[in-house]
Amino acid sequence: MTQSCPREIVTPYRPIPLDVPEGMKPNEFFNSTENLNDLEHNNGLLLNPENLLLYRKALGHSTEFDTSIIYNTSKVILNPLGRPVRRTQVPENVRHVWNRMNQIIIDYMLEQYPDPAQHLVLAGEASLDATWPLTSPGVPSIRMLHNHFIVFPMDELRNAKQADPKNPNLTDGGQHSLFEKYMHDVYREFICKALHLEVLRPVSDEAARFDLTGYPQGLPSWEIPGGAATLEDVRFWHEYDLVLKGFIDFYRTFFSQVSTRNAPMPADVYFPDQVENVLLFNNDFLKTAKKVRDRCITDAKYANAIRWQPAFKQLIYRNDEGKLIVTISQNSIGNAITELLGVVVSRVADAEAYEKREPKLIERLLEVRRRLIEADLGNGIATDYWPAT
Repeated sequence: MTQSCPREIVTPYRPIPLDVPEGMKPNEFFNSTENLNDLEHNNGLLLNPENLLLYRKALGHSTEFDTSIIYNTSKVILNPLGRPVRRTQVPENVRHVWNRMNQIIIDYMLEQYPDPAQHLVLAGEASLDATWPLTSPGVPSIRMLHNHFIVFPMDELRNAKQADPKNPNLTDGGQHSLFEKYMHDVYREFICKALHLEVLRPVSDEAARFDLTGYPQGLPSWEIPGGAATLEDVRFWHEYDLVLKGFIDFYRTFFSQVSTRNAPMPADVYFPDQVENVLLFNNDFLKTAKKVRDRCITDAKYANAIRWQPAFKQLIYRNDEGKLIVTISQNSIGNAITELLGVVVSRVADAEAYEKREPKLIERLLEVRRRLIEADLGNGIATDYWPAT
């Protein structure tokens, strides 16, 4: 029997020929319009009038299937800190188009990879707001919301080496344990009372868990009844947003109490009644905030690692039984979506190994693009690697 443990998979990539201007740090350059131009013209697949850009992941997670959509506001919002960084900040018309793109890409992945014993299929996003100190080397480089669509061959995961369970990418920098260890019951009570879900169905930790890695661990999770067909129902996407809104309310309320003892309810919460009645009158919730506040006062390194604004990973993935599951967590230091399922990706510069797998990868990406164009969701982009149509 295969041991259940987090896995570290090695993924080759072709080195990116980008010269960072003298005097700029890499993360400063990667946040620039110039770099986003490179992303579009060297790796771009499709662009639409809503500024949603589908592109190949140059530094990818998987060479089987790996693509992203970024809300590329780099030319319309020049202030990196003023750009939308979560779906709740995206205009309604853009979100509508984005959801349709999500549905088509996920449907393609499930069609091409129908067997959960053969492939791990996942799609989701991680917040990219600058919630760390700007001097931190871990500050996300492109401060614009983007999501991921990834497929891993199960054989590669089974043969991958065991990842270090203490890898910071797997531990959420110690902050996930706050929610799970000290506030498990109040977190679930709040989520249950705040979210009046009709489509999504809560599932147990065991039903949500990916057996090979043992992840996710202890996160609130929901089944998508009906699977891929339900993704064509706009009500699902409304509830997918509700899950995020509930998480944001919990996160903001907790860290406002960490920051300021007996702080008032944060402005513009989505579920004010539940915040007041469930959170701000719960002793476990407030005791935990005090623990974190007291440590921040005496432990400079710990305080510096806190992400004071909502930092999340939200994921749709297929479990071992072939059911689609939604889950959400605080974001980890690593900021990689795969680690929510216990998969750590070690990227290695190896142009030769990448180029052997590149033709099949591009073939799949171009087929996804064809389906999106057919659905009037954008126009193709020509690069040195593929034509516009």
